[in-house]
Amino acid sequence: MADVVTGEAVVLDVQAARLASRVLAFAIDLMIQVTMLFLLAFLIVGASVVADPALLAAISLVVDVGVIVGYPVLCESLWRGRTPGKAALGLRVVSEDGGPERFRQALFRALAAFVEIWLLFGSVAIIASLLSRQGRRLGDVFAGTLVIRERVPVRGGPLPSMPPALANWAIGLELAGLPDDVALTARQYIARYAELAPEVRDEMGRRIATTVALHVSPAPPPHTHPLAYLSAVLAERRRREAQRLHARFAPVGLPEAPRPHAAPPPQTPPAPGGFAPPS
Repeated sequence: MADVVTGEAVVLDVQAARLASRVLAFAIDLMIQVTMLFLLAFLIVGASVVADPALLAAISLVVDVGVIVGYPVLCESLWRGRTPGKAALGLRVVSEDGGPERFRQALFRALAAFVEIWLLFGSVAIIASLLSRQGRRLGDVFAGTLVIRERVPVRGGPLPSMPPALANWAIGLELAGLPDDVALTARQYIARYAELAPEVRDEMGRRIATTVALHVSPAPPPHTHPLAYLSAVLAERRRREAQRLHARFAPVGLPEAPRPHAAPPPQTPPAPGGFAPPS
């Protein structure tokens, strides 16, 4: 998973694209670009009888650079971070904050790709991707972008659902300071809740809830059970991010997507009593 921090300082759990899928997507785009270059070269050669050789050489250079750089820039700008190759593999380029890729970012990525992929035969791009935890090549690093997988299988058990009693309280939560690793620990705890022994899950729940409460405000209502508290925090966190991404990526004019209904948490009855958040 990649740690993407949104403009609202909400950590978004996304899966960065693997090097193999990016290479395959590039191969698809490469075939399209090569086909375009052959067709344009055929037209240019057809005009070589009456055209000046120096002018033809200049035109050929402009066409080559235009296809190599212009193809990804136009596709990613008009198709919200995707090219035909990326779309086929379920990949998309996004900004570091999780928002759509901007035109200047697409242009910078394409110019960097001309050097690190085309001129250097991809060696620099492959090395940089292998060294990066998020699989980013140099063009991604300097452009502030990330290639993610859009088609990610759901793992880790059911998503935390919002306890009805905490729904109104959760609307006013300040989630900006919640670290990614703490949220992941809370979700893993909820997914494994029914598998844990009662004494273990109660103690673990209080400890994790206390840690989460250090980064989230306001405090929950009195006597809130740790499982309900963690479920409310994670459900609200995910709801806000899904709402924001829908607003950014949905075509203009479409109605807002309905609020998703996540699967309920494990039905094992919790132990009585809540936890005392730090003051």
